[in-house]
Formats: sequence, structure tokens, C-alpha cells
Amino acid sequence: MKTVFITYDQAHHEGVIEALDASLCRGYTYLGNAGGRGTKTGEPHLGTHAWPALNGAILTICEDEKVAPLLERLRKLDNDNPMLGLRAFVWNVEQTL
Repeated sequence: MKTVFITYDQAHHEGVIEALDASLCRGYTYLGNAGGRGTKTGEPHLGTHAWPALNGAILTICEDEKVAPLLERLRKLDNDNPMLGLRAFVWNVEQTL
């Protein structure tokens, strides 16, 4: 099992949900109104007067074989709209309850 942490401009929300559904990653936790700033490019998304945009973030736990298709769909979404920003990070799940 893997954890995939996806952070993205809120404008990507529907596309991210579609990527999760198409990859059969059903369960997720959505963290709306997340602030942040990318490490390399892009404007801050802080929900302030100066930087009004915000991000969304999703954590999903899925089987190993579902990760590559999910990342490919997310990569396409990011490449189609590179100015918006989208990142995904993957790590191992040690235990579940």
C-alpha cells in the first residue's frame, strides 16, 4: 500500500477527483483551503489580500499497482495547465488499522 499526497491549485479539484476515480483510488481525505508556495516556480497561494488564491490537498491510500496510473493522469493534468501548479508525493504505508 502507498500514500499519495496531492497538492494543487483549487482550479484542478475536479480533474484531481476524476484522476482518482479513473485510477480506482476510491478513498481519500480532502484538505480544502490549504495555503502554500511551490519550491521552484509559481505564485504563493495563501488566501490573503496580496495572495488570494488557495490550494487543495488530498491524501489517498491505495494499492501499489494503482499509483503509476494515478501519477500519469495527474502529470497530464499538470502538463495541460502548467501555470496552476500540481504536485504529488508517494510514500509507503507501514501499517493500517
